[in-house]
Amino acid sequence: MSGILEGKRVLITGVLTEASIAFHTAKLAQEQGAEIILTAFPRPTLTERIAKKLPKPTKVLELDVTNDEHLGRLAEAVGEELGSLDGVVHSIGFAPQDALGGNFLNTPFESVATAMHVSAFSLKSLTMACLPLMQNGGGSVVGLTFDAQYAWPQYDWMGPAKAALEATNRYLARDLGKQNVRSNLISAGPLGSMAAKSIPGFTELASVWDNRSPLEWDLKDPEPAGRGVVALLSDWFPKTTGEIIHVDGGLHAIGA
Repeated sequence: MSGILEGKRVLITGVLTEASIAFHTAKLAQEQGAEIILTAFPRPTLTERIAKKLPKPTKVLELDVTNDEHLGRLAEAVGEELGSLDGVVHSIGFAPQDALGGNFLNTPFESVATAMHVSAFSLKSLTMACLPLMQNGGGSVVGLTFDAQYAWPQYDWMGPAKAALEATNRYLARDLGKQNVRSNLISAGPLGSMAAKSIPGFTELASVWDNRSPLEWDLKDPEPAGRGVVALLSDWFPKTTGEIIHVDGGLHAIGA
């Protein structure tokens, strides 16, 4: 029996460790029949080492999503490897340390701008860089968010950055629908990834799930979120776009 991504070609960003959603997305995508290519920044060699743990070998390209030169040559580089694209996974987020950990009121605009550029505007930048490769039959863009309808402990300016990401997703869905390109987000619960460990006081944020999540939530298991990404990349959601799918144990539906 063929997988749900049989014959698909997918670009995946953000594979840094085996604990990441991006890694499990890449693994599941290959298991479901996709050809993939990875991007990495600032240390492609780190991603190359992690990529060796995937079921099949894959190319790693250097890509700084804030660098116009990198974005400008991305389609050509990916095209040489895969020919075309059916899916793009945006698993990118960053905020300087002074934009996190309880410093919301004192964060300078320069740090806020960096968080917004890397974490939100890059969804549009990456999508547009890949769009020339998604002209035949359209494609699916899937990003990762952390529910921006709430103000979370310690999350500070990454919260508004995720809110901007979620709005960007809706506008991409609006403008790319005529080209049959879908844009959706997975809102995952907290995970003990490298990105999470960079957030001061992350354990305080994550502890909310211990008390409120209807389904038991495992900080060490990124696979459920990866399965959600793969599902949205597949043809099983042909008319779903501009959506945020929660893979958070159901916490988003529960009040205080």
